[in-house]
Amino acid sequence: MSVEDPLQDGGLYAARQKIYPREAQGRFQRLRTLAVWALLGFYYLLPWVRWEGRQAVLFDLPARQFHLFGLTLWPQDFVYLTWLLIIAALSLFFVTALAGRIWCGYACPQTVWTEAFVRIERFCEGDRSKQIKLAKGSWTAERVVRRGAKQFLWIAFAIWTGFTFVGYFTPITELARKVLAFSTGPWETFWVLFYGGATYVNAGFMREQVCKYMCPYARFQSAMFDRDTLIVSYDVARGDPRGARRKGSDYKAKGLGDCVDCTMCVQVCPTGIDIRDGLQYECIACAACIDACDEVMDKVGYPQGLIRYDTQSGLAGLPRRVLRPRTAVYAVLLAALTAGLIWSLATRTPLGVDVLRDRNALYRTLPDGRIENVYNVKILNKDTRPHEYRIEATGLPGIEVDYAGPPVSVAASSVLSVPVRVRIPPGASSGSSEVQIAVQTLADGAYRAESRARFLAPTE
Repeated sequence: MSVEDPLQDGGLYAARQKIYPREAQGRFQRLRTLAVWALLGFYYLLPWVRWEGRQAVLFDLPARQFHLFGLTLWPQDFVYLTWLLIIAALSLFFVTALAGRIWCGYACPQTVWTEAFVRIERFCEGDRSKQIKLAKGSWTAERVVRRGAKQFLWIAFAIWTGFTFVGYFTPITELARKVLAFSTGPWETFWVLFYGGATYVNAGFMREQVCKYMCPYARFQSAMFDRDTLIVSYDVARGDPRGARRKGSDYKAKGLGDCVDCTMCVQVCPTGIDIRDGLQYECIACAACIDACDEVMDKVGYPQGLIRYDTQSGLAGLPRRVLRPRTAVYAVLLAALTAGLIWSLATRTPLGVDVLRDRNALYRTLPDGRIENVYNVKILNKDTRPHEYRIEATGLPGIEVDYAGPPVSVAASSVLSVPVRVRIPPGASSGSSEVQIAVQTLADGAYRAESRARFLAPTE
């Protein structure tokens, strides 16, 4: 018995064949185009929006401040990032349980930027048939010009994408001046080129390979599907057997279904699958095959919907259920988490305090017998306007606070360290005791924050 060599005739894996998707027209493609324009516009324009004299959205890492319009978050507010990530994950699970991979087809960054690169390619090289002809032809002057124009626009678009990305971390007007003066720092230059290069490779060349082989979402999505999940579906009972026929002929008498086997659904698919073979993990639910099939059905005079968004239950003639235990749990959790986040941000106190003991001395006995501890009180003013504060201490009888001031003035979105001396009468404490050091706005007392600290005294 002979064993075939798997490395013969191409090896273990077939070489990738570039997909040239045909442009589809229809209501879902208009919706995708609207989503692409909206998301790209949001990404490229948002860094240029001003808010109260500064960039509206800026992740200022050197200053450790994250500005989101009127809200400024600090490293101490890391819990909100965790909160947002949990909401984002649950939202993805909820949308997937309801409508499959609709996120992939309309809003995923890989899909959005790939769509932009495909449109640039069509602009430079023409439609699908012209692109295929150009790829198979020899290197003529036309091919050089068209390919060169495409590469130039791709690279320019990718670099602009990287520049915008860095503009969320370095004020974009300042970054623009640096770029024009060729004075960007090493990290800014690296990230502009890195993010631009990643966009160029992923959206220009890898395209569907990212969705098929790199994206983990495609792998675990089936765990969130059930028979009532909305997916792009081919109606086998109506469409098969497939076959060509003359328009107006009695195809049912020939034993044929509604599918004319035109393969338009395959030609428009950005991942190159045949949806008629059933649901496949490569399908990103972009609905290009639905629009293409509906257009063909209109031309041959058949009802639309041979390929459509439907559920497995719907295809089997059973009732479609939107509200079911899985979606209900997701919806309740999402509502609770979102409401909690909004409430927490709305009631968030724009004041933080951190207390550190002076480690150079455990305690000091004053001439009058009082015991003194020294602390370094860091006051964090998270508000967008300056405030004056007073510092007080509680937790031991007769405790009092002495510091340079008062009042203590802290600028907007700033941190100020204040040396504070805390004193207690003789005999008020022995050994180590817990005290609370509080900071409160001086004008109206609207904001107050406190921190616990240990007060050391001689042991009796």
